[in-house]
Amino acid sequence: MMDEEAGDSRDTPGLEGALTRVERAVEASSKAVAALARELKRAHAAAASGQVRELRRALDAGQAMAGDVLERVGATATAYDVDEVDLLASGAYAKELLAAAEAADVAMFAEDDRLLCYPSIVRVLPGDLALEIDRKRARGIRPSVVIAQLGKAQRAGPRFKPAPFLASLVGAYDLVVAGQGKPPGAVVRLLEVYNALTLLPGQSRDYTRAEFARDLYLLDQSGETAGPGGRRLRWAASSGTRQAGVLTTVAMSGQQQRYWGIAVEPDHSEPDHSESGPGESGRKEEGAG
Repeated sequence: MMDEEAGDSRDTPGLEGALTRVERAVEASSKAVAALARELKRAHAAAASGQVRELRRALDAGQAMAGDVLERVGATATAYDVDEVDLLASGAYAKELLAAAEAADVAMFAEDDRLLCYPSIVRVLPGDLALEIDRKRARGIRPSVVIAQLGKAQRAGPRFKPAPFLASLVGAYDLVVAGQGKPPGAVVRLLEVYNALTLLPGQSRDYTRAEFARDLYLLDQSGETAGPGGRRLRWAASSGTRQAGVLTTVAMSGQQQRYWGIAVEPDHSEPDHSESGPGESGRKEEGAG
C-alpha cells in the first residue's frame, strides 16, 4: 500500500502545487527504488555464495518491491496533471507569479503583456514553455524559483550606464525637434522620442516600450542630466500624464512611475517651463494598487 505523499500540496494551486506534488512523489519513488536495489544486491550475494534459502527470500521480496516501484512511478506521472501551454497562455501563470511575488515581498506588477519587477522585465512565452527575463530565455518557470531569482536581482540593483543612454536620448530628441520644426529646448513627448530611437524595422521588437520606460526610470534615479556638449535634460510633465502615450514602469519602491515628455536645453540656456505645469517634474509616481 502506498503512503499518502501529497500532503498539503494538494491545496496548493497552479504550477507550484503540481511541482511540489511531483517532487514528493519522485522522492517516494526514489526511496522505493533504493530499497529494491538493496534487495537485489542481497539476491546477487546469495546466488554467488549458493545460499539458496536467502536467495529465494530476496527474490520474493524484490518482486514485491518491484510492483511497489511501478505503482509509485505511475503515481508520480499522474501527479503532474498540468496543461502548461494553457496555464501560460490563459494568464493564470502570470497571476500565480504575481501572487508568489506578493508573498515573497518582491515588487511586481503587470503592464500590457509584460511583468515589471524592478529592474527586470518578464515576458511569458507559452509556445516555448519558457520566460524571457531581460531578453534572456529562462526554461525554469517554477514560480517560487523565478521570484527568488527576481528578488535577488532586485536587491543587487541594475547594471545601467546612464551616460550612453542619455546620449542616445538626446540624439533622438534632436531628430524629433527637427522633424516637427520646434525650437531648441522645446518639450517633446517621450513616445515620439522612442519612435525615433526605433525607426529601423524590427527595432521596436528588439527594444520595447517597457524596456525604454525602465531605462528612463534608471536614468532618472541616477540623477544624470548633463548630455553631450553641456546640454541638459529636463523632465517635462503636462496633462499628458493622464492621457494616452504615457510610459509606465515600476519604481524600486514597487510604485508605478510614469513618464510623458522631455526637453533638452541648449548649452547655458535658461530653462523654459512654458509647457510644464507648476511643481511638475515630468514624472509621476502612483501607487501600484
